[in-house]
Parts: sequence; structure tokens; C-alpha cells
Amino acid sequence: MAVFNFGSINIDYVYRMDRFVQPGETLSSLSLDTVLGGKGANQSVALARAGLDVRHIGRVGQSDQWAVDALREFGVNTDCVQAIDGPSGHAIIQVDTNGENAIVLHGGANQSFDANVIETLFESAKSGDWLLLQNECNSLEHVFDLAERKKLNIAFNPAPMDKAASELPLERCQVLILNEVEAAQLAIDPSQTVDGTDHAALAVALQARFPNVIIALTLGSNGATLLHDGQRTSVSSAKVDVVDTTGAGDTFVGYFLAGIINGLSTSDALERACSAGALAVTVAGATPGIPTLKAVNKFIKGTH
Repeated sequence: MAVFNFGSINIDYVYRMDRFVQPGETLSSLSLDTVLGGKGANQSVALARAGLDVRHIGRVGQSDQWAVDALREFGVNTDCVQAIDGPSGHAIIQVDTNGENAIVLHGGANQSFDANVIETLFESAKSGDWLLLQNECNSLEHVFDLAERKKLNIAFNPAPMDKAASELPLERCQVLILNEVEAAQLAIDPSQTVDGTDHAALAVALQARFPNVIIALTLGSNGATLLHDGQRTSVSSAKVDVVDTTGAGDTFVGYFLAGIINGLSTSDALERACSAGALAVTVAGATPGIPTLKAVNKFIKGTH
């Protein structure tokens, strides 16, 4: 069984800062790193490090073949990654001394797909395979329809959230992975409001709207909550020294989905994903911080 990840590949320009730049202000950075990033690429690396057969579907600019090579070195199948004219997707990321980040994103090649290209790239997908999606590539409506025709299982992490993502046929998903902000936007109709910090209210509303979907609700340093079959299960996050939070959510996504696919119980999949996310914040950079399965298992053993 394969996981086809239709996802972004970004070039991340990571600036270490004493603090975030304010409007009208100019600050010098402490350092600059240029690394592979993008929610799609990060999640593919996490899936590969969790031991799955992951096949990335994406695009980069002609000058950024190094990013494709980096994905391949992490164990990701890149046969369906295309190089095109124009800029790659990229992000300008400020990371402060507390490890928090602020990000400016440009879609670039991630926003260049059309229906004909997508059909070609998914030719090898078979019934029962998994499709992982984020919201950094265009044509998601067509990909949802293609997944239904090919009878693929769908996991969706609708980040960054927007109105178009909320209008997709999300009831077709087998798995939804959301943070508090995304959950609050999806939980109920637009005429109502749910406080993203009121986790009990979020859980009730999400289960009412998506009763047949496995929902993982990430809560940052507070861990995560699983919503499934009318039940609510919470896992706390381990206390670690935070270096950089970039990519922690993507690490969680990859490890949680890998746990579900590999037949772990939903609660065990949630615990492993939380542990992987905790390890990720102890290392600078998105993909460099994604831990191996061996490291995650060792970490879990040490916390019990």
C-alpha cells in the first residue's frame, strides 16, 4: 500500500532573530539557513521516516533540483515530481530566541497544476492506496474527485486554512488533522462562533459535522486530542527544550497517518505522533528536525 502525497515543495529561507520584525522596522538576522520545506515535503519526509512507501506528487522550479534530491535522500519516491519554468514555492521564516516562528509564504510552482497534469501524475495510484493533502497546492477540488473515482483513502491537513478548503467535500475523508484555528473554522456553520481554546465545544461540533471521520486535533505544547466513534481521547505533550517549532505539526501529521495505516490503535497512533512532534522542536529546521522511527520509539520508551 502506498501513500500519494499531493503536496507543496518549498525552499525555506530561515532567519534566526532576537525577536520578530515589527511594522516599519528593520532588524539584522543572527543567521540564515536555506533548506527544504513546505508542508507537503515535510509530511512526505515524516511518512518516509515512519517507514511508509510515500510517493510525492509536486513541482519545483528548474533551478531547485537540489530540493528533489534532498527528498529522495530522505527515502521519498520523487518519480512524480516535475521541474517547471518559474520560481519554486518558498517561505521566509523568522525564528526567535524562544523557538517561535513567523512565516511569509509564496506559492510559486505549487500553484501551477491543472486537471490534465494531475490525471497523469496519479496514473499509478490503485484502489485502497492513501492520498495525503494539504492546502498549499491548487486544484484540490479535482484531486478530491479523482480520489473518489480511484477509491483512494483521503487524509487532509487543511493548512493554511481558507474558505475554499472549508468548502471541499471533507466528509469523504477518512482522516482530518487540524489545529485549534482550523478546527474552529470547520466545526460549525459560518453564522456561529466557537472559541478555538474551548476544546470540549470544538470536539462536540466537529463530531457532529464529521461523525465518520477520524479527527486528530493538535494543541501545540498541550498535546493532541483524538475524536473517533463518538469518543474523545487526549494525549499530553512531553516537556522538551524548544529550539524551533517549524515543522512540528507536519511531523505530527506524517507519524499519525503512518500509525493509522500501520494498524496501530488510534490512541497509540496519537501518542507516537505527539512524541515525534515533541522531538522535532528540539532541532533547528523543518526537515532536519523530523526524527526517525527508531528515535521516536526510544523517546516513548524513555517517557514511560
